[in-house]
Amino acid sequence: MKIDGACHCGYITFEAEVDPEKTTVCHCTDCQTLSGSPYRASVPVSPPNFRLLSGDPALYVKTAESGNKRVQAFCPKCGSPLYATAFGDPTAFLNIRVGIIRQRDELVPKRQVWGSSRQSWVDDLGSIKRLEKQA
Repeated sequence: MKIDGACHCGYITFEAEVDPEKTTVCHCTDCQTLSGSPYRASVPVSPPNFRLLSGDPALYVKTAESGNKRVQAFCPKCGSPLYATAFGDPTAFLNIRVGIIRQRDELVPKRQVWGSSRQSWVDDLGSIKRLEKQA
């Protein structure tokens, strides 16, 4: 599937080709903290299938719970998370953050990881009052 997207301010733009069947929700505590959200959705892409069209991401290297180092790329102007990848491996997949993808509604997660760290209420979002716009 061909996708494209941008950070919130538009400084970073990209296009890629991904497999929508690999869209994943991660509940790990690193994703919770780094996203400021109870979980994060991403879709992997191999480096040859990702093309940065504009901007130059800032990079932060985070040591994960597993001990592995992960590169977190984000917009240096607006702070939008862009992707994460393995440290020191230029062939490693980039996990693009679904929220910056224009076709995000088509990328329905097919699996969840680090479920033991998930917030207890995420399984019952349907029971929470929903407003179409904030009042």
